[in-house]
Amino acid sequence: MAAIVVPFRGAGPKARLAPLDDGARAAIALAMLGDVLAACRPVGTTTLVTDDAAACAVAEEVGDVTVLPDPGDGQAGAVAAGLERVEPGPVLVVNADVPCVLPHDLRSLLRATPAGGLALVAADDGTTNALGLPARDVFAPLYGRDSAARFEARAEELGLQAVRVTIPNLCDDVDTLDDLRRVGLRAGPRTQAAIATLGIAA
Repeated sequence: MAAIVVPFRGAGPKARLAPLDDGARAAIALAMLGDVLAACRPVGTTTLVTDDAAACAVAEEVGDVTVLPDPGDGQAGAVAAGLERVEPGPVLVVNADVPCVLPHDLRSLLRATPAGGLALVAADDGTTNALGLPARDVFAPLYGRDSAARFEARAEELGLQAVRVTIPNLCDDVDTLDDLRRVGLRAGPRTQAAIATLGIAA
């Protein structure tokens, strides 16, 4: 069984979802997190790394999710903290803003992960939405702009195989209101409920 690490930044979630106010943005971010955690649990032991109390409550509601404190060093630091605590073996790292993800998508990423390399799912903007690692020590702190290409380049430098996988439900992250409208009814139930409650038009 794989281990899965999900980082979640609590402070100022999803600023690009303006003009939604802080409370609405937080509600959307937490709903997406809940859908991601619910998809992860059937696939592997799931660890959430966060310093957000509301996110901890979401993890408790989903159930069977280990929560670790975020060390405060950005996404890469949160992922590294989670990886330090997982058991040896294959690991998936999944962002918290891919609300369409299903267990099948995660299993597909796991199957695509080469024994001597890594698999990644890139967002449209070239950032990285999910990683498949054969072991935790393959991870490097390369998140940010064009991170997908940097993960691939690092693997090449180390003589490792890097596989870019197109899994639509993992490619579709949500940063803006347009993104949220685009995923629409493909999003998980918590995200759909939040959209309905906030009255966000399609």
